[in-house]
Amino acid sequence: MSRVQATSSSAKPASATTITADAMLNALPHPVIMVAPDGRIADANVAAEQFFEASIPMLRRNLLRELVPFGSPLLTLVEQVRRSGVAVNEYKVDLATPRNPGERLVDLHVAPLAEYPEHVIVMLQERTIADKMDRQLTHRGAARSVIALAAMLAHEIKNPLSGIRGAAQLLEQSAADEDRQLTTLICDETDRIVKLVDRMEIFGDERPVEREPVNIHVVLDHVKRLAQSGFGRHIRFVEDYDPSLPPVLANRDQLVQVFLNLVKNAAEAIGEDASDGEIHLTTAFRPGVRLAVPGTNARVSLPLEFCVRDNGPGVSDDLMPHLFDPFVTTKPSGSGLGLALVAKIVGDHGGIIECESQPRRTTFRVLMPIYSGEGGASEDALSSQTS
Repeated sequence: MSRVQATSSSAKPASATTITADAMLNALPHPVIMVAPDGRIADANVAAEQFFEASIPMLRRNLLRELVPFGSPLLTLVEQVRRSGVAVNEYKVDLATPRNPGERLVDLHVAPLAEYPEHVIVMLQERTIADKMDRQLTHRGAARSVIALAAMLAHEIKNPLSGIRGAAQLLEQSAADEDRQLTTLICDETDRIVKLVDRMEIFGDERPVEREPVNIHVVLDHVKRLAQSGFGRHIRFVEDYDPSLPPVLANRDQLVQVFLNLVKNAAEAIGEDASDGEIHLTTAFRPGVRLAVPGTNARVSLPLEFCVRDNGPGVSDDLMPHLFDPFVTTKPSGSGLGLALVAKIVGDHGGIIECESQPRRTTFRVLMPIYSGEGGASEDALSSQTS
């Protein structure tokens, strides 16, 4: 790190190699700091400035213990590495302080710096991104379970249901008036079960989906018009779009299905009696999130961010970890398949979906790969590996 070399007693003149290394360090999305033998911050990269909300000159005037919570495990790890000369890791450490409030869970990677005795390098990896990737694997695993269940239900349940409905219709012809209510109930409940199975069969559809470059703003405008003409007529829509956003390689009809489901959920969460209900539709370009392709060394960037935010009561903490699992719902008449289907469609397109919720601010965030041009090979490769 070239800035430290200028302050070290054994410093060497800056060279193209050290300048390049410094540039590479600043390009990292993870905060990296160098701790001097006296516990002061000797150097840091740009991500560390953003994490600690202080400039590098300001960081250099602080001891590490002044930037982290009292008695933080990070202080112990730094001393351990300094004594042993061996790198160590620690996971899910909270570095929240009154200066930087809120939960700030990070994974710590602490290593000695051989060129500078008793100097220690610390890299912080925020858990928000890591947890997001872990949850996506769970969501996709749940979708695969539903696929197998749907295939079984379609074969084992729909045929007997047809027989039950036919028998009820025959009984209705000779039944007394007071008994026809029961035969009608049998037919109605049979039809309801058939509709549920039909919805689940969508999960088992493995046919290739036709895709093309899609303007996400056209999709969101279409969804907004559908909502305003029906379930969302009492809600104010706010749009915050990035007009320069590139297209996404997708199936337009499936994207409409995804965002119509999210907007409908948001409207139902707000409720028909709310006088100040708002749904915000936003799009943005957010470089930095990359998803590993299972089974390969490839990593695909997910810079396209599409959000649906509402000012409803929010999602309860106990429901949040299972939000995208099948059959999980808080609606009295809901099937719990809507968000599971949304997660499957987004995953089939090589993207991820996440939810962040607190009272009057619930955000569903969809991250998608950019359209790469001819054939969209990178997106297709990811979809084939993750769907």
